[in-house]
Amino acid sequence: MSAKPHGLLDRIGSWRRSFRSWRDQRPFWAGLLTLLGGLPIMYLPYANLTLGQLTIRMATTAGSGSLIIGVLLVVLGITMWFQSAARFFAGVAAILLALVSLVVSNFGGFLVGFLLALIGGGLSIAWAPGTTAPDAAGEGATPPGPAGDGGGGHERTPEPAWSAFGDDKSLNGRHRA
Repeated sequence: MSAKPHGLLDRIGSWRRSFRSWRDQRPFWAGLLTLLGGLPIMYLPYANLTLGQLTIRMATTAGSGSLIIGVLLVVLGITMWFQSAARFFAGVAAILLALVSLVVSNFGGFLVGFLLALIGGGLSIAWAPGTTAPDAAGEGATPPGPAGDGGGGHERTPEPAWSAFGDDKSLNGRHRA
């Protein structure tokens, strides 16, 4: 028997740690905001709002367009979670659908769905996979230097990324005359 019993709190803590690890490996908040942005866009054109005895029907001729945009935003949000390699495409598509929803779907679900999908798409485009932090022993803290010096702490000056006149190393596929 183990010295520490595995109770409900231990299982919840284990689940939270595994969820946090899963969440850190993908654009989680971008997917969540995009998914939540699709819900008001596809729901509001079919909703009946009641104020006292006054019923307001939001049915428009673009109801099917709103439904399609909303479903696509939900699918793009799920795609951001489970296919993080396609996050750039999903982000651009979410931004374009959010902009189209302004015209098609009652100002993008009364601007709520529009703003959520727009921010979610932007977060998806901006997200990049994290890098591992250096451990306590300092391994991985300094990049290795050239092969001759063994990376003994010598700092190299960075080379310019682009030269106006071009040098022999950066011809970009062109030949010199």
